[in-house]
Amino acid sequence: MTQATADPAANAKPDILTRAGHAGSKIVKDNADALTSAGHASTAAFKDLAEAYQELAVRNARNLTSAIQALTAVKNPAELLEIQQKLVKEVVEAAVSDSQKIAALTVAVFTAAFEPLKKQFEALQKTTPN
Repeated sequence: MTQATADPAANAKPDILTRAGHAGSKIVKDNADALTSAGHASTAAFKDLAEAYQELAVRNARNLTSAIQALTAVKNPAELLEIQQKLVKEVVEAAVSDSQKIAALTVAVFTAAFEPLKKQFEALQKTTPN
């Protein structure tokens, strides 16, 4: 004859452990999914950033060639000063514009990398009792 356990808590423990195990597995899976998502998103954003740097290098090389051609075609000192001032102005404007674009793309890389992790962390905080 088998005798039922007198302690109802003893019968409940396996169920609690099973639920805790499932919850732990879900957290691990969700964390892995968030890391995978962050990896894919940051890879795409990093590709955009690398392309922007490549475009910048090509444009700067073209601008340098153009500037050298303009400077070698100078016929007098006044024209040299005029072209030099124009080139300096263009370079400064391009540098400001390019740095703003690169900064925005850099922010996009970090945002893409950390946004899925941030969402997962926030979801974990909501499920964790205070």
